Amino acid sequence: MTEHTFAGFGFGPIQAGLLAKEAFQSGNFRRIAVAEIDQALVDAVRDNTGTYYVNVATAHSIETARIDGVEVLNPACPEHRSRLQTALAEATEIATSLPSVDFYTTGQTNSVAALIAEALRNRKADATIIYAAENNNHAAEVLQQAVVDTLGAPLPERVQFLNTVIGKMSRVVTDPREIAQLSLAPIVPGIDRAFLVEEFNHILATQASIPGFAPGTEVFIEKSDLLPFEEAKLYGHNAIHALLAFLGSLRGHVGMTDLKDDKTLMGIAREAFLHESGGALIRKYTDLKEDLFTEPGYRHFAEDLLTRMTNPHLADTVARAGRDLVRKLGPTDRIFGTMSVALEHGIEPKNMGLSAMAGVALLLQEAELHDLPDELRGLDWRSVSPDQLSIVLRWLWRDQTPPFSHDLLQYTHAAQDRLVELAGV
Repeated sequence: MTEHTFAGFGFGPIQAGLLAKEAFQSGNFRRIAVAEIDQALVDAVRDNTGTYYVNVATAHSIETARIDGVEVLNPACPEHRSRLQTALAEATEIATSLPSVDFYTTGQTNSVAALIAEALRNRKADATIIYAAENNNHAAEVLQQAVVDTLGAPLPERVQFLNTVIGKMSRVVTDPREIAQLSLAPIVPGIDRAFLVEEFNHILATQASIPGFAPGTEVFIEKSDLLPFEEAKLYGHNAIHALLAFLGSLRGHVGMTDLKDDKTLMGIAREAFLHESGGALIRKYTDLKEDLFTEPGYRHFAEDLLTRMTNPHLADTVARAGRDLVRKLGPTDRIFGTMSVALEHGIEPKNMGLSAMAGVALLLQEAELHDLPDELRGLDWRSVSPDQLSIVLRWLWRDQTPPFSHDLLQYTHAAQDRLVELAGV
């Protein structure tokens, strides 16, 4: 039955290649509308009557999925805003997929929070669930608070904000040569951009608890407590992805698939994944009695991801996987956050310390790009002292002091000589 309406924010590869795609393929939605501010992309999809294409990297090849009947609307255009607002008011499911939770409140009256608040005031749907797909463990709570603040009143009944854990790797391919080399279908004919997503669809979400309501999107696996799985993604998937990218860059690799044949690097990644990330999270969440937080379950999780991260058909690059260094070296993010949870549970994060030192090395090599202060420019990571490294970490962490900050410094600096050997410099 096509009784549902889907509305999304952000027409990137996760929205287009997972959320809207799954809504379309379920056959349960009578209307699918997505807000997007890239006018060229909006025009291209609209000129193609709402049809677009997604390239799906399987283990053996790249397949193309065609998605039809999706309205892509720019809220900055009055006519589009009106149509979007109608869709949002009717929506049984809304999904945000933006670069950061910071985007929830940008754009004043056209912000995500403002548009959702307006829709809830004029709601036509009996029930509405709102999925937050940003890479933040509390994205749904952040979005809900922003909407409540905009409403100036409590949420209406039968509205629920849900967190997600989306471990689906994806990217937008913009190089025409790569599009041709991989034989990718562009998003729509005539635009030099293509969505490339992996086949993986094991997507977790907070359990919907609105009485009598069943979501139309059928891909989500609901969990009553999502935080442990969010931590497994951040301190497992994200952490090891960054480790591979940082070390791969220093060892001269270009493509993520090239790492498969680097036995030394893959051994470091596997050890960090199983014994530092996995060892800590299994100890932390053993009482949940979930398969993931057992040694066999976490090993399967790790081995599957190591294979997927280096999938030649996803054709990911070391540079793309390692970008946004400052955020990834944040005090509680994937690198130092994983080290902290390991230390909390009595595990020495030696391999994650190596990853941290590799991240610092890349940061110092690109000091101007990352706008490091003058006193940190010109430092050679191969000979940086503990005191100098401490200054770098304080700059990265700004006013925050993470747990075990002294130990984090020690394990990072202790990896310096090992990193010099691995990098061959």
